[in-house]
Amino acid sequence: MKTRDFYVIGFGVLLVFDTLMQVSVKLASKQAGAFAMKLEWLLNVLHNPWLYGAAAGYLGAFVVWMTLLKRAPIGPAFAASHMGLIPVMAISVIYFGEHLSAMQVIGVLCITLGIVALSLSEAKNEVKHEV
Repeated sequence: MKTRDFYVIGFGVLLVFDTLMQVSVKLASKQAGAFAMKLEWLLNVLHNPWLYGAAAGYLGAFVVWMTLLKRAPIGPAFAASHMGLIPVMAISVIYFGEHLSAMQVIGVLCITLGIVALSLSEAKNEVKHEV
């Protein structure tokens, strides 16, 4: 498998797991209701399937992240790992009815531009080292 394909597939899978985790946490917290220091509340939370979706997303993201770090340059990899915020924000708007502020939109643009800049910089460095 080509290095570029490895990164695209790997970061795509990381994005899916990270999104699953974040959305599952949101759904689990909505179903759990207000926190109460009662065994009944804790048992209700432990029987919530979204809690296990969050755990699966976290475990999957961890395994994929560790695999990516073996081969990916740390700068672009760390930046790309934050791309999960974008689908989570989109799902929050569409599914949960949340509203984005101008600062959140600017933040998404900054994250995206930062990842593009780091990726282009890394690509130039790889070309220089190959010559």
